[in-house]
Parts: sequence; C-alpha cells; structure tokens
Amino acid sequence: MEEVDPIPKSLMENLLGLLRVRVKRGVNLAVRDVRSSDPYVVIKMFNQKLKTRFIRKDVNPEWNEDLTLSIIDPNHQVKLIVYDHDTFSKDDRMGDAEFDIFPFIEALKSNLTDIPNGTVIKRTQPSPENFLADESCITYVNGKLVQDMILRLQNVECGEVEIQLQWIDLPGSKGI
Repeated sequence: MEEVDPIPKSLMENLLGLLRVRVKRGVNLAVRDVRSSDPYVVIKMFNQKLKTRFIRKDVNPEWNEDLTLSIIDPNHQVKLIVYDHDTFSKDDRMGDAEFDIFPFIEALKSNLTDIPNGTVIKRTQPSPENFLADESCITYVNGKLVQDMILRLQNVECGEVEIQLQWIDLPGSKGI
C-alpha cells in the first residue's frame, strides 16, 4: 500500500477525490534488452507522476499495483508510459497511451444504488480517438463503480496494459 501525503487545506477545497488506478498487467510488451525487458509503468496527470516497481525479464508482467491520483479537474487526460528499466543507461521507452477519466466521473455522479452486482453502466468501444484495445466497461461491483481498460500502447511495435479505475471519496474534499 502506497503512502498518501497529507493534503494542504487549500487543495482539499478544490479536490474532487482520489482515483485509484490499479495497474494490473502488461501483455506482449516490446523487447528492449537482449531477449526481454524489465518493464515498469509511469502514470502522469497534470503535475502528478507515479510509478510501479519494475519486473525483471518479463514482457507479460503482472504488477497488480495501485497508484492513486488526486483529482481536481476530471477533464485532464491521464498519460501512461511503459519503460524498460536499465541499470547502467537511461531507461528505454516501451510505448505510451492516454485515457480519459471524464466518463467514469460522470457515471459516479449518477449515484447508483440498489442495482445488481456486475451491472454494466457504460460501455466504450475502441476507436481512433482512444487508446482502447478492447471494449471498456464501467461496472457496478460490490457497491462501487469500477472501469476496466485494456490500453493499446502507441509509439512502439506492440504491447497492451490492463488497468482498472476505482474512485475513493475523501472526507473534507469538494466531492463530485
């Protein structure tokens, strides 16, 4: 579990809440070392930058790590970049993708209750305007909304990253 720094009071007044991005796994990532790669993921949004641990010699890594972003403006895109960890040289880029959190935030605003577990609230299809490799669903699971995404990496020969979004309400924040 990562540490969350105390948030200054002025920021709390503008903060909508926290977005937990679970970086699940990479699939068929590019080879950047001799026969494999040591991949890790960096997530950037506005002035925030978080990263997973690197996994040695694995082009199909399972991170299952939670990275938590403070959300002030739901219109900001989130950028995901995969790197190959190198000990003695600059880490190599292994592709990138962006995703929009606005549809997820809009679904959260609908204040859904008393609906069956597993109900799909919204589906987004892959298109030239997004980085989705497959349909992305916002689903009601155990009393919360989650969004699963498989992102197709750009600027690289191959690779996908699976993530899941989940919202965390923060007492004292502005809320959505």
